[in-house]
Amino acid sequence: MSVSHDSGKVAVMIPCFNESQSIGNVVRDFLKILPDSDIYVYDNNSSDDTAGIAARAGAIVRKEPRQGKGNVMRSMFQDIDADIYVIVDGDDTYPAEAAPELIDALVNNRADMVVGDRLSSTYFTENKRPFHNSGNRFVRMMINRLFNARLHDILSGYRVFSRDFIKNFPVMSSGFEIETEMTIHALDKNYRVCEVPIEYRDRGEGSESKLNTFSDGFRVIGTLFSLFRNYRPLLFFSIISVISFVGSVALMVPVLMEYWDTGLVPRFPSLIVACTFLMLSILLFLCGLVLDTISRNQRQMLELMRLQRH
Repeated sequence: MSVSHDSGKVAVMIPCFNESQSIGNVVRDFLKILPDSDIYVYDNNSSDDTAGIAARAGAIVRKEPRQGKGNVMRSMFQDIDADIYVIVDGDDTYPAEAAPELIDALVNNRADMVVGDRLSSTYFTENKRPFHNSGNRFVRMMINRLFNARLHDILSGYRVFSRDFIKNFPVMSSGFEIETEMTIHALDKNYRVCEVPIEYRDRGEGSESKLNTFSDGFRVIGTLFSLFRNYRPLLFFSIISVISFVGSVALMVPVLMEYWDTGLVPRFPSLIVACTFLMLSILLFLCGLVLDTISRNQRQMLELMRLQRH
């Protein structure tokens, strides 16, 4: 059903929840910039006229009853068939004019995910929520360090994807942590990722963010560490193993020194706890080795599937 670019069908996908103030402009702008594309608006239980406004503006409107951005994205990825997927928020903070440049970056760089990078341009001056700025910096720093990356914008809601990425991405998140999950999946599975700086504008008057700075922020951080455990199990469990080993040594040394001096072991509780920490350290490291082998096998299977399709 979809579209427009020389490289194949293009689908623009817009997850929405109570965006009646802005969704009409977003749909019209993308229809103007990508006139042959299909614009899909997935309404996530809006209590206003988001769905009606989107339909009148020219969008294909569908409903997703399961609340949460991750649930909406799951349905989009399963339902829509295209070659190039453009995902953008419905709050009119991202410029439709940047879409051709993002698509060209996907095609010319043979990338699998192109991220509209807000943080290298106007985000920190346009965004009026200081804790959001701090959260973006923290998540960026953690992912770049844990996954050996050099990305600038981890949480951008403006992205372009290849069909290969969309159809092989298992959506596990239900809410706003979906961007973190997509980024880590791309890094772990060795997908080509590139970033294109874009202009960012804050929400218009009367439009309210659905992102709760603290509750959603903690969910993003929790997802980050959960995915770190799943995608980098050897490093994750090795860190805990080292901590347990250090605790074991700290308790064991005084017991051994006393034994060497007196030939007695009066601190049996300390000795027992030290041995427990030591065994725990060994078990954690072995768990990391086993899970790392499983994770590597999964990456190998995905690579083989991608080779067979190409």
